[in-house]
Amino acid sequence: MKNFSTWLVVLFMAMFWVFRVIVALMAQLNLDFGGITPLNSQLEIILLFVVLVCIILVAKRKLIGGLIYALSYGLYFGTNIISRISTIIGVTSNSILDIGQYTDIVVSLVGVILAVAVLIDLLVDKGRKANPVDKKTDWFYKNDEFDREFDDRADKNNYRTM
Repeated sequence: MKNFSTWLVVLFMAMFWVFRVIVALMAQLNLDFGGITPLNSQLEIILLFVVLVCIILVAKRKLIGGLIYALSYGLYFGTNIISRISTIIGVTSNSILDIGQYTDIVVSLVGVILAVAVLIDLLVDKGRKANPVDKKTDWFYKNDEFDREFDDRADKNNYRTM
């Protein structure tokens, strides 16, 4: 994690994960957490474990972690956004929402925006595969003062040893 954007994205992923843990815990204890409730309690708990693995993969700059994160949050929160916005527009007959449903929309929007930001951060980073860092050998190979200079007396034969 050399980039500042990666640090920020992983930090926001972890903060949102802790927030979702608190929301799931409050729902299991039947306490109110500002009107925010999980969309599906069983799926929320499964998603928390999946996201925990995705945070580790994104911190290691693996594209599969960002893809799983974006896909899972897009499917989980995206359906809520679409249903709530169709309710607001008036497509369904019950077009009245309370404040708890509006906060659910905002939390869902944050989840989807965070998932897209993670995926964009991983896709835009050109150094992820092109310039991997190996501390054991970079001090030698990326340092010009250790380059060997050949002159006309240098042995150019390639001897094989068995």
